[in-house]
Amino acid sequence: MMTRLRNTWSRPMVEIWLPYGKTKVSVKVPEENFKGAIETKDDDVVKNLASHIERSLQKPICSRPLRSMVKAGERAVLVIEGTVRSTIVNDLVAPVIMELIGAGLRPEEITVLFGTNMQGSTRVQQILQVGETELLSRLKILSHNCRSKDHVRVGETSRGTGVFLNTMFAKADVKILIGSVGLHPYAGYTGGRTGVLPGVSGEQTISHNHALLVHVNAHPAVLNGNPVSEDMTEAAELAGVDFMVNAVLNRAGQTVRVFSGDLQKAFHSASTKVGDMCKVPCESKVDIAVVSAGGSPEDATLCQSIESLCYALDVVEDGGAIVLVAECSEGYGNQVFGQWMERFDKSRRLEQEITKKFEIGGQYAYLLAKTLEKVRVYLVSTIPDYYVSRVFRMRPGRTVTGALQTSLRTIGKDSRVLVIPHGASTLPVLLEHKA
Repeated sequence: MMTRLRNTWSRPMVEIWLPYGKTKVSVKVPEENFKGAIETKDDDVVKNLASHIERSLQKPICSRPLRSMVKAGERAVLVIEGTVRSTIVNDLVAPVIMELIGAGLRPEEITVLFGTNMQGSTRVQQILQVGETELLSRLKILSHNCRSKDHVRVGETSRGTGVFLNTMFAKADVKILIGSVGLHPYAGYTGGRTGVLPGVSGEQTISHNHALLVHVNAHPAVLNGNPVSEDMTEAAELAGVDFMVNAVLNRAGQTVRVFSGDLQKAFHSASTKVGDMCKVPCESKVDIAVVSAGGSPEDATLCQSIESLCYALDVVEDGGAIVLVAECSEGYGNQVFGQWMERFDKSRRLEQEITKKFEIGGQYAYLLAKTLEKVRVYLVSTIPDYYVSRVFRMRPGRTVTGALQTSLRTIGKDSRVLVIPHGASTLPVLLEHKA
């Protein structure tokens, strides 16, 4: 929400409310500096989600319907990608399981595998509700552990990534990926092939793939020529994925559309849809951007919130500033992230360390260091000032307006200011660079 304020003792102001955790905070921008607030295209929400998913499964993209792909007696594994919001997991998983049972599979022949990353995060298994309790109890519900020894090598990508996958998934007769598609700071987009890598991959596979993030084309909304994404795609091809079901969500986490079918073709359609929603044209760069990560759950940790910095960076002039608004109720989110920020003061040193021996969390240190070498970053959060300034080398701010005023004094009183209320799902694109 944006309002214009005017009084006798200060310059005219534009007041904008920004998501912050589960609440909102305001920022007051001098009218003469204000260059606008940008929002993503918020497409209509699916009204009857169950019917929409059913149609998606019956008429998939470049694929036979799932039910016709399965034979009685086979074993199926459904991977729930780690990045998918818990609120939509059951909406997507339950219809797929019922399709498999309708094709002749017994519940005992179906495994639901919650994908993990090297931080060990998973979606809570209790969110899954399929039919009667008795049916749910007969399904195998497991969590993947990338550090487990229970992996099998299925090949090697053209970039030398040895692909080690969860053994149960690799040996399944039917392999299905379930998740959502959204922006990603160096893989282009989440979804589709990320259900395999990192979803059900071993630690060494994830490390070798993620080390490719230092490449110039490892960029949000970029797939062609992006080595991280292309390496993930090769891994998914080696895995032999049969079917995918991915949702595209709006910034409120509501389903806009579900894409089912062939892994490559359905993912391409879904990522195109996300790009159309998230890319916002901007006529020129600004000196200061005020960026909210979008509130809960997007700003739960500093690691997550840094992604919003990456998306806004290209629209800010070198030497400018970003005011990042992120509650970070769960702290900074990753121990390696903090350790690497203390050990390495330059992105070049981080790049060397990533290339030599990647550790999950190192990517956030690299992304933040690259940002800090281009712009000043003011952080409005609940993280103690000491950690903000000494460990993460940002400038702490108590209020958004206060941080903006400080940045205006530093960058210049005539600075152009852009406000981005939902940074995690917004990608500003300069008109001359719009794809």
